[in-house]
Amino acid sequence: MIKVLMVCSGGMSSSLVVNTIKKEAEKENIEIDIKAVGTGEYIDEVKEDWDLILVAPQVRHRFEGFEEQAKEENIPIELIPPQNYNPLAGAKLIKQIKKYL
Repeated sequence: MIKVLMVCSGGMSSSLVVNTIKKEAEKENIEIDIKAVGTGEYIDEVKEDWDLILVAPQVRHRFEGFEEQAKEENIPIELIPPQNYNPLAGAKLIKQIKKYL
């Protein structure tokens, strides 16, 4: 199982993307625990036991700060490319996640 934390601004669009990732993971028989949090919750959540952090495009301007905290916790972190941040890009998002399986 891979545990993925997604950080976004508020959580509305990311819930659609999270559902897309879950459906694609199910198709590929990948066990995944994925949670989306807003930027305000990130500092507390990053201290939990995550395998990967994905950063939504709308908060990419804060990536360096997120990255610094992720490195302190020894968690890999990646930015989601804007073209992959939509409900139709499940296969591309799973491909990004699978690098950490």
